[in-house]
Amino acid sequence: MRMCQRVVTVMALSLPLAVWAQVPVQDGSTGNGGGNSNAGYGTSGAYAGGGVQTPSTAQGMLFSQLQQMQQEIAQLRGMLEEQQNDIQRLKKEGLERYQDLDKRLSSGAAAGAAGTQNSPAAGVSNGAGGSSAGDAGQAQASGEPADPAKEKLFYDAAFDLIKAKDFDKASQAFAAFLRRYPNSQYAGNAQYWLGEVNLAKGDLQGAGQAFAKVSQSYPQHAKVPDSLFKLADVEIRLGNNDKAKGILQQVIAQYPGTSAAQLAQRDLQRIQ
Repeated sequence: MRMCQRVVTVMALSLPLAVWAQVPVQDGSTGNGGGNSNAGYGTSGAYAGGGVQTPSTAQGMLFSQLQQMQQEIAQLRGMLEEQQNDIQRLKKEGLERYQDLDKRLSSGAAAGAAGTQNSPAAGVSNGAGGSSAGDAGQAQASGEPADPAKEKLFYDAAFDLIKAKDFDKASQAFAAFLRRYPNSQYAGNAQYWLGEVNLAKGDLQGAGQAFAKVSQSYPQHAKVPDSLFKLADVEIRLGNNDKAKGILQQVIAQYPGTSAAQLAQRDLQRIQ
C-alpha cells in the first residue's frame, strides 16, 4: 500500500512539472503574480505590433520632405541667378545704347552748328549731320506745303525731346513730322533719328524699319551710311548675323573711308 501511495504521489507531482515545462517563460510575468498582464508585449513593455515602426516612418517622411524643399530652393536660386544675369545684361545694353546716342547727339550737334555757320543756305539741320539743299526744293508729295522755317521749328522740338531723353515723345514727334513733311529737307534726318530713338527704347523692330527707310526713301542723304550700319547692328541684336554681314559688306563697299565703313569693318570681324 505504501508503495502504491508513493508512486501516486510521485506521478501527481510530476504532472504539473511537465505541464509547466511547456509554458513559455516571459520576462516580468512573475512580478505581478499573473503572467497574462504583459501578454503581447516585449521586454520593454512596447507593443510588438506595427506601432513600433511609426516613429521611424514619420522621420523618413520628414527627411523626404526636407530633401524636396532643398531641391526646390536650389531650383529657385538658379532661376533667380538667371533673372539677375538677364537684368544685368539688359542694363548693360541699355547703357550702351544711351551712351552711343549721347555720343551721336554731341557729334551731330557740333557738325550741325559748324555747317550752319559755314553754309546757312545748305539746309544743314541741328544735330543732323548734313542734308542736301536739293531736298528743300522738292515739292511736297503729301502733307503740308513746304515751309522751311516751320519745318525747322517742328524738327528742333522733336530733337530737343531726344536731348531730354523723353524717347517715347521723341518717337511720336519724329513720326508726326515725317507724316506732315515727308519731303522736307529735314525728313532724312528725322527718319534716321526715329531709328535711334526706337533703338534707345529697345524697339528693335521699329528701329530696323526706320533705319531701312532712310536708304529707301532718301538714297542720296548723308545719313545713309550711318543708317545702314545701325540697321546691321539691329540685325545682330535680333540674331540675324547672315543678314547683318551682307549689310556691313554693303557699307564697306559703297561708302569707303566713312566712319560707318570703319565701324562696319570692325563689327564684320566680330561676327565672322
